[in-house]
Parts: sequence; C-alpha cells; structure tokens
Amino acid sequence: MRIKAKKPTVNVEIPITTEFIKLEAFLKFSGAVETGGEAKNRIQNGEVMVDGEVCTMRGRKLTPGMEVSLDGSVYKVTS
Repeated sequence: MRIKAKKPTVNVEIPITTEFIKLEAFLKFSGAVETGGEAKNRIQNGEVMVDGEVCTMRGRKLTPGMEVSLDGSVYKVTS
C-alpha cells in the first residue's frame, strides 16, 4: 500500500490598499496564478474556495479578513 504525502498548507497574507479586490484580480496579484485567463478558468472550474466554500464568481469582492484557497495554499486578504 502506498501512502501519498499530503501537500503542506501554505498560509500567505496578501495586503491590499483598497476597500476590496475582485477574486480574479486577487489571484493574479497574490501570484497564485500567472495570467487572467488561468484565473478565469480555475474559478469557473470550481478549483477556488473563498472562506471554505467553492466560488465560481470571478467578480466576487474580497475584503480584509477573507481567505482564498487554491492548490493547498491559503491566501488571507489583509489591509
């Protein structure tokens, strides 16, 4: 029996200087994805979670305190 090692969760705080940031822009800004097209596809495919729930809305507004998860990494929006 093979046991797969679990990817460690990475917690990264990403400060923003505005009241909110849209999910698609946040993924690019945080470095979680390389392009806007990749962000769009990953969101639409249900690969992104916001505060523990799958989010398929590219324009979802994120405010400080919210958490975005993708590929085992957690990005926290801070001010």
